[in-house]
Amino acid sequence: MHLIISNNSEIPIYQQIKEQIKDEILRGELSDGEMLPSIRGLANEINVSVLTTKRAYDELVAEGFIHAIQGKGFFVAVKNLDVLKEGKMKEIEEKLQEAIALSDMIGLEGKELMTMLEILLEDKI
Repeated sequence: MHLIISNNSEIPIYQQIKEQIKDEILRGELSDGEMLPSIRGLANEINVSVLTTKRAYDELVAEGFIHAIQGKGFFVAVKNLDVLKEGKMKEIEEKLQEAIALSDMIGLEGKELMTMLEILLEDKI
């Protein structure tokens, strides 16, 4: 697991940790049942408070991405990947709706918005 924490980000550190772990699970870089670093181990590795790491893990447990086994640690939850991806797709749709609303506010044509998206996707394609 490779996490990059930005102290300059407006996003709280615990949330940066949580989102990066979720992304690794969704990309399949962390597989079902895989053991995660201990709270203390991860905190030391990325130089943050154990309370920060604990909060990230607690939220991941609450969202069903990981689970804890008493005395053994935290593990990636065995879950239907399609359900997780569906949640991310819904999030993408919401952000695209926001982009459409912003483009409407400034009078940007749909074709221009599509061109912007195509340019942004060029590196990915």
